[in-house]
Amino acid sequence: MPAARLLAAALLTGAALLAPAGTALADSPSPKPSGSAAGPTEAGTAFRTATPVKLGQEATADASTGDYLYWSFPLDAGQRSTVRAKVALPPSASRHATSTWRIDVYDGLRRRQPCMYGVQAAPAPKESATLELSCTLRPVRTGADTWSDDPLPGTYYLRLTVTDLAQEDLGQPVRAQVRADAKDLGGAYAVDGALAAPLVPGITAARQTASGTEPEDGWSGGWWSDRWIWTAAGGLLGGLAGIAGYRLTRGSGRPSPRG
Repeated sequence: MPAARLLAAALLTGAALLAPAGTALADSPSPKPSGSAAGPTEAGTAFRTATPVKLGQEATADASTGDYLYWSFPLDAGQRSTVRAKVALPPSASRHATSTWRIDVYDGLRRRQPCMYGVQAAPAPKESATLELSCTLRPVRTGADTWSDDPLPGTYYLRLTVTDLAQEDLGQPVRAQVRADAKDLGGAYAVDGALAAPLVPGITAARQTASGTEPEDGWSGGWWSDRWIWTAAGGLLGGLAGIAGYRLTRGSGRPSPRG
């Protein structure tokens, strides 16, 4: 009976340790900026002039059909981002044909990142008033092999443009609305090793926060993740299970001497 109680206590202790790591950290959203903070009302026209936007912040821009619009936002290790774009199209009476719009996301090395799912490109019929696009990226890793294109911590760029358009419709006014959100996935996607610094090209460390290219709570240190909790919990459960197994199998000790 003591061994059975000891095994039950081990299971309860393991459950208590693993529950926070598996639920609270797995899908917790990144901190959102305060509702009073207004998002930017313009967009850049190239990577170097991309307008910084914070996670969870809505950015808008008035532009002309045919422009390339760029925004930048920070992503840290363990985050999976979803970007969304909504385009208010010109009046249907002034348009001549269907147009096709597309969003692309690039990392700090300007490598285009594939979408896990979402509507990355879609046609806008002549009668449509608005068009919505979305792209969910792969989780950001703490490190990767040099030959891979795995997403790494740093600045990411969102580009919105029209890819198929009637020549007569060039230059018509449009209004774009974009937003980038992220979820913290915890240590499930952590790997050994980490970058010496996030990929923030062309911006010094002193300017990262001011320009919006650094998370509000700073970049992660790179070595801590909830995998440490799982490792410690597994070690504790293994030790308690070993003690319980020993007590179950050792018997009653030496036999008593015969009189």
